[in-house]
Amino acid sequence: MYEQRIKTVRRNLANRGLEQMLVCDPRSIHYLTGAFIEPGERFLGLIVGSDARPTLVLNALFAAPADAACTVRSFTDTDDPLAIVEGLCDADKPLGCDKNLPARFLLPLMERGAASGFVLASDAVDDARAIKDDTERELMRAASAANDAAMDRFRRLVHEGVTEADVAGQLEAIYRELGAQGHSFTPIVSFGANAADPHHEPDDTPLASGDVVLFDVGCRKGEYCSDMTRTFVFGEPSEKLREVHDTVRRANEAARKLVAPGVRFCDIDAAARSIIEEAGYGSYFTHRLGHQIGLDVHEPGDVSAAHDAPVQAGMVFSIEPGIYLPGEFGVRIEDLVLVTEDGCEVLHSYPRELVSIG
Repeated sequence: MYEQRIKTVRRNLANRGLEQMLVCDPRSIHYLTGAFIEPGERFLGLIVGSDARPTLVLNALFAAPADAACTVRSFTDTDDPLAIVEGLCDADKPLGCDKNLPARFLLPLMERGAASGFVLASDAVDDARAIKDDTERELMRAASAANDAAMDRFRRLVHEGVTEADVAGQLEAIYRELGAQGHSFTPIVSFGANAADPHHEPDDTPLASGDVVLFDVGCRKGEYCSDMTRTFVFGEPSEKLREVHDTVRRANEAARKLVAPGVRFCDIDAAARSIIEEAGYGSYFTHRLGHQIGLDVHEPGDVSAAHDAPVQAGMVFSIEPGIYLPGEFGVRIEDLVLVTEDGCEVLHSYPRELVSIG
């Protein structure tokens, strides 16, 4: 598995005229080797050459798994890790660099002449990560199934007077009971007018009758992320809420139905956005339609008007239209889709209709 991923990255590098790369993103290193290390302020880098086994340059405080698909070169806090990197690079050839390579490491490598040039090459890895293999697809399905099960329990935490923070504080334990590794991102729990802020952070706002209740939540299974949003109402919904919710639901459905290999990301965005615009709420849909997802909850490649590349089989991304009415409420419905050879598989099965809870 890891050998094939390295081969793909090498092919991507070759297409860019490169034979060597320094990968520093911990999730990308995990993807390529099976070793996941969060180094903090210390150096961590994987040197990928044109033929030799990749070499992980790692502080001795951390341990790579015995079966990691790489050679390990350790250093201590008093050693110079960049000297190791310099020795592993071919100074006569350009070096592809990771977007996560800090300037405090990049600039000294440039000053030392570790390579003939330094080129941003993150897309060589990002493009490989975008196409999920069979193992990754199963993990994405498992994470999404756990999110479906969790959502049904989350809605039961809601009662009059409970605060957003009270509810948010109980979510991780439910995920862990369901066999997940915890949150894939900080959960969003929004009541009432707070739901009009797409990235609202849970606070001490108490729930009142008639409030919208928005959950934007995700968990990890085998380190792979899920991400789903559902919008409920506590009590009876107003006619305006019914109209807005139905508009968002139809926008979500239209985008999902369009997904297939060869369809452009911008056209998927337009399918959802046009429905919201036709309903008169275009100016209240204030963000892109979605983002790619995998080991990171937000991976490169968004679903937006600015992204005209075609989708490919194996990609996984979110479809999350929303309408946000300041001072009133917000509605968002989000699903993950896996692009198949002839369409897409929707990874979430939790109902999208407006449900009254409490």
